[in-house]
Amino acid sequence: MHIFTTIKVNFITLIMGMAGALVIGYAIGYFLRKMFTEYQVKEAEERGKKIVLEADKEVENRLKSAEIEAREKSLVVKAEFEKETKDRQENVRNLENNLERKERDFRTEGQKFQAKEKELAEKNTKVAEKEVGIEQQKSHYKSLVEEELKKLEVIGSYTADKAREEVKNKILDEAKMDAAREVKKIEADIKKRADDQARQLITMAVQRLASDHVAESTVSVVELPSDDIKGRIIGREGRNIRALEQATGIDLIIDDTPGAVVLSGFDPIRREVARRALEQLTLDGRIHPGRIEDVVGKCKKEVTRQIEEAGEQAVINVGIDNINPEIVKLLGRLKYRTSYTQNVLEHVQEVAFVCGAIAGELGLNVALAKRAGLLHDIGKAIDHQTDGTHTQLGVDIAKRYNEHPFVVNSIAAHHEDCEAESPYAVLVAAGDTISASRPGARREMLETYIKRMSKLEEIGDSFKGVQKTFAIQAGREVRIIVMPNGTDDQHASILARDVAKRIEKEVIYPGEIKVTVVRETRFTEFAR
Repeated sequence: MHIFTTIKVNFITLIMGMAGALVIGYAIGYFLRKMFTEYQVKEAEERGKKIVLEADKEVENRLKSAEIEAREKSLVVKAEFEKETKDRQENVRNLENNLERKERDFRTEGQKFQAKEKELAEKNTKVAEKEVGIEQQKSHYKSLVEEELKKLEVIGSYTADKAREEVKNKILDEAKMDAAREVKKIEADIKKRADDQARQLITMAVQRLASDHVAESTVSVVELPSDDIKGRIIGREGRNIRALEQATGIDLIIDDTPGAVVLSGFDPIRREVARRALEQLTLDGRIHPGRIEDVVGKCKKEVTRQIEEAGEQAVINVGIDNINPEIVKLLGRLKYRTSYTQNVLEHVQEVAFVCGAIAGELGLNVALAKRAGLLHDIGKAIDHQTDGTHTQLGVDIAKRYNEHPFVVNSIAAHHEDCEAESPYAVLVAAGDTISASRPGARREMLETYIKRMSKLEEIGDSFKGVQKTFAIQAGREVRIIVMPNGTDDQHASILARDVAKRIEKEVIYPGEIKVTVVRETRFTEFAR
C-alpha cells in the first residue's frame, strides 16, 4: 500500500514535472520565437530603410539629370531665340535703311516736281501777261487809227482812201519798228537760251562722268568673309558702327550688297585707315568699341608709315637728294590725293620727269628742274587743312624749308598767278600741262565738295568745347565730338543750333546739312 502510494505520488510528481517542463519549454519557445520575430522585424525595417534611402538617392540623381538636361535644352532654345532675334533686328535695320533711302529719293523727286511746277506756273503767268499786253496793243492801235482818220478827214486835201493809205503806211512803219525790236529781243533771248542750254548739256555730261568718279574716289569697298559678320559690325544697338564712324570720321554703309561693306568719305587718308581697320576687325572676329579704338590707332600708324615710305620712294624715283624730311612726308600724303581723278603723287613725278628731259635738251640744271617739278603741287598736301590756294600754300612750304628761289617761283607761277622769273618756272608750267592733258589722265570733277567739307569741319572746330569735327555723307552731315567735362546737354543743344546757323551764313550748299553733337563720358577701371 505504501509502495503504491509512493508510486502514485512519483507518477503525479512526474506528470507535474512533465507538465512544468512543457510549460517551461513552451515559454522558452515562445520567448525565443518572439525574440527571433523581433530580430526579423528589425532586420526587415533596416532593409526597408536602406531600400528607401537608395530609392531617394536614385530619385535625386534622376532629378539632377533631368534638371541638367532641361538647362541644356533651355540654353539651346535661348541661343536659337537670340540668333533669330538678331537676324530679325538686322532685317529690320536693313528695311529701315532702305525706307530712309527711298524716302530721300521721294523727297528729292518731290522737290524737283515742285521746282518744275513753279517754273510752269511762272511761264503761264508770263504768257498771260503777254496776251494782256497784245490786247492792250490792239486797242491802242485801233484808237490810233481812229484818231488818224479823224485828223485826215479834217484836212480837206485828203480823201478817205488817201487817209486810209496814209494811216496804213504809218501803222506799217510802227509795226516794222515793233517787229524789229521784237526780233532783236528774240535773238538776244535765243542766244541766252542757247548759252544756258549749252551749259546745261555740258553740266549734264560732266555730271554723268563725275558720278562714276565720285563713286570711285570717295568710296571704298571692304570684302567680308560672310554676311553674318555684318551684324557684328553693327553691334548691339549700333554701338560698333558708331564707334567706327567716330574713330575714323568715315561713313559706313551696310546694305543688301552681299559680302561687302561700303566706306564713304572725301578724305582718302581717313578712308584708307577705316578700310584697313575694318579688314583687320573682320579677320580677327573681335569687334567691340574698345577693340575698334585700338585697331584704328594701329592702322593710323601704319598709314603714316606708308605715307613716309611713299614720299621717300618718290624722291628716289625722281633722283633728287638733300630734301627736307618734312617735305618728304608731305609728298607721301599726295599718294592719297587726287585732282580730276589723277593721282597727285604720280602727277608730280611725271612733271618732274618731263621737266628733267626738257632741261637736259636745253642745257639747264636737270636736278633743279626735277626738284621744281616734283614740288610744284606740294601745297595740295595741306590744302584741306589750311585756307588759301595750293600755289600759295606750296610757296609758304618751300620758303619755310629754304628751297631754291627758282623752285619757289616755279611753284608760284605754274598756274600763272605771277610772272615766271626763270626758265624753270616755264618748264614746270609746260610739264604740268603735258601731264594733265595726257589721254586718260584726268576727268572733270567738283573740287568744291572737298573745300566745302573742309570748311564745315573748320566751322565746327572753331567753337569752344569741341574736341573734333567730322564732315560725313558727302557733306550732308556734320558730326561734332565735344568734351564731356566742359559741356552739358543743354550747351550741346545750343552748340548744334549755333553751328547750323553759322553754316547757313558762310557755306553755299544744296539741300540741307544735318548737325549732330555727340557727348560721351567713359569710365575705365582695372580689376587686378
